[in-house]
Amino acid sequence: MSYLVHGSPISRMTRVTWMLEEIGAPYELVHARLGSRDLVGLSPSNKGPVLVDDGFVLTDSAAICLYLADKHAEAGFGPRDARERALMESWMLFALAEFEAVMWTKIKHRILLPEEMRLDVGPWLSREFERELKTLHRRLGDNEYAMGDRFTCVDVVLGHCGRWAMYARFPIDSERVAAYFERVLARPAYGRAVAAEEALAARGGADRTAPPAEPA
Repeated sequence: MSYLVHGSPISRMTRVTWMLEEIGAPYELVHARLGSRDLVGLSPSNKGPVLVDDGFVLTDSAAICLYLADKHAEAGFGPRDARERALMESWMLFALAEFEAVMWTKIKHRILLPEEMRLDVGPWLSREFERELKTLHRRLGDNEYAMGDRFTCVDVVLGHCGRWAMYARFPIDSERVAAYFERVLARPAYGRAVAAEEALAARGGADRTAPPAEPA
């Protein structure tokens, strides 16, 4: 049975699509239009992404990625014991509450909020991003990935945050962090996830779309 992923293409939905591509699980994407009521009944906030797994409904990209990593433990993208679980959750909370929050605030005040509500938060956000980038630099240390030498679901979420940072034109003034983002965003599964969501967007989201089958 395929997973159903509801959301808007090229958004936090990409984290879920990327994760599914990494583990090689079948899925279908369902377009949920921004500002619409497409997710009423699935998401209390009416925001995506939403994963539907045989009647089980889960919201929030980091929670979904951890769930998929746990469910497909054989793929090796999730925690192997309680301590790794704690470290992964620590990484996820940092990625969402600290690192991503800065760029999300910038995007909201640049293009999403009504003009009368937008503020000049640029100087403050630049300072905040610089601080969080230094934190990320220290947390990574000499590791290839967040959890060491093993790519995990944390890198899916954190790597996508890095893509948002580049989109928001924050300077990645750390060779270590820049190399990390380049490494994780070069993974073939990320490219396939973006291509699948771009195909959905090109079709106008009128119906579902599934990734192309692997050649026989």
